[in-house]
Amino acid sequence: MKLNLSVICCFALIPCATVSAQSYPTKPIRFVVPFGPGGVGDITARTVAQKMGEAMGQQFIIDNRPSAGGVVAAEMVARAEADGYTLMLLNNANAVSMAMFKSLPYDTLKDYAMVSTIAGFSAGVLVAPESPVKSTKDLIALARNTGAKFNGGSIQIGSAQHLAAELFKSMAGLGYTNVPYNNTGALIAALRGNDIQVAFEFLPPVLGQIRSGGLRVVAVSSKTRFALLPNVPTLDESGLPGYDVISWNGIAAPAKTPRAIVDRLNKELHAAANSPPVKQRFAELGIEQNLKTPEEMRAFVTSEIAKWNALIDKARIPRL
Repeated sequence: MKLNLSVICCFALIPCATVSAQSYPTKPIRFVVPFGPGGVGDITARTVAQKMGEAMGQQFIIDNRPSAGGVVAAEMVARAEADGYTLMLLNNANAVSMAMFKSLPYDTLKDYAMVSTIAGFSAGVLVAPESPVKSTKDLIALARNTGAKFNGGSIQIGSAQHLAAELFKSMAGLGYTNVPYNNTGALIAALRGNDIQVAFEFLPPVLGQIRSGGLRVVAVSSKTRFALLPNVPTLDESGLPGYDVISWNGIAAPAKTPRAIVDRLNKELHAAANSPPVKQRFAELGIEQNLKTPEEMRAFVTSEIAKWNALIDKARIPRL
């Protein structure tokens, strides 16, 4: 009896793919991080990667590739072999970039296999400790009453912090100027020097100053209260219903990475994030665990891109 050669080849490939997935990984895994060493994103990646590497029997090699909007790292991973040996720390900047840039050399939704989100953290609405502002209501009133003398600040035009500030202005009906700064240190110095009267910044890098009284946080940007600052209300419950901005990160692989490998990575990431040492490190950083299935992560990233697109259109922010 003669068999079609193509049918034989197809059946022959099935056990090979299964064996490949079962034996994965057989060599170190490159984990591309779109930030420089030492930041919250980098530390998050290193923390979970070390634990995952221990469990999987192979080293995760962190490859820091910082650039505007994370474009360099994102393009590198999008073009990499879809074999599970090149991963990326996907984050909110990738969603913002899809909305903010007129064209990109990759597509965040088409060019990646989502594995899982890792964690999220809120932005704080910050004022100087001597500010008369004690609440969001106070802040809105001050901005309206002082007119052109009132200025806000955030990190870099096009950043999630900048867009969080623009969303606040839009929802509160305010027209003050939002001044961009290159880094958190410059932003906080401007706030303390009264060059600006409010700052929007993610909480982990300023948590120590908030706890010591060097800054006051009048609200947080997430839909729910920040676990480490339970007495601070959200903007949603402070008169801006529906306001919800978080910074987040997760793991993605090149598109067409075998589902068995994606599932293995998802399982190992969840186990690592739930381990006591990683939980403790996250608590120290002010990071809240936020794990998802690959399908949940894809739906989440899709919703994030749509949210930023709508905000940019409504606030008439020029695309780059």
